[in-house]
Amino acid sequence: MSAGKITVEDIRRMKGRQRIASLTAYDFPMTKLLDAAGIPLILVGDSLGMVVLGYADTTAVTLAEMEHHVRAAARAKPQALLAADMPYRSYETPEAAVATARRLVAAGAEAVKAEGGRAILAQVRAILAAGIPFLGHLGMLPQHVLEEKGYHVKGKTDADRNGLVADAEALAEAGAFAIVLELVAAETAREMTGRIAIPTIGIGAGPDCDGEILVVTDLLGTSPGDIPRHVKRSWRLGEQMRAAVVEWRENVEGRPASR
Repeated sequence: MSAGKITVEDIRRMKGRQRIASLTAYDFPMTKLLDAAGIPLILVGDSLGMVVLGYADTTAVTLAEMEHHVRAAARAKPQALLAADMPYRSYETPEAAVATARRLVAAGAEAVKAEGGRAILAQVRAILAAGIPFLGHLGMLPQHVLEEKGYHVKGKTDADRNGLVADAEALAEAGAFAIVLELVAAETAREMTGRIAIPTIGIGAGPDCDGEILVVTDLLGTSPGDIPRHVKRSWRLGEQMRAAVVEWRENVEGRPASR
């Protein structure tokens, strides 16, 4: 990996050499912190809908909201590669996909991510033809949570596994530089990782991916909801922050009132 600004090619070359540690960020200070900690790939994820904006899921996140948070993260000028999620229904056609990707790049993203494999291959090819690096996302697709009625592990059946492998191969052949595998059965994730020449970055996808990505508030224990089971260690900083606020409030309230 280069000593300076991390590029798409740097991430691609990490496969088989160094496992990739990736986290989400949604604002300037967290991006600065993650970059100082040496995180090579930072994602402005549409998970911000749930952990920042209070939505029930990612489907409510708008492109304007993504642009706002990308701009904030980009102001940190990280050495890390800064990628951004393309929000729900913003890439339903190749033309729409390119327009969305260009808006995110104009806001400061250096790569974009969208959910799906062969079903969005025309969109992926159009994005890449426009000169914009593409990060794939396979397995459980959070933007499909309503139609699938929840979050479910993928790749448990032969048919599902074969479809995911074919999707991964198609994205790699199209030119994606890496693929996020979310809630993929461990054996299937291992097979996908071995079948393609680009890195796989797992989230709840077993130990055999080329790297791992987490929602940063899940890692730190500041997410407003339950911490997912695949987060093996939570620092519970949310509890410490609440305790600090309570201590400060009690100190303020314990002082004599002014007369």
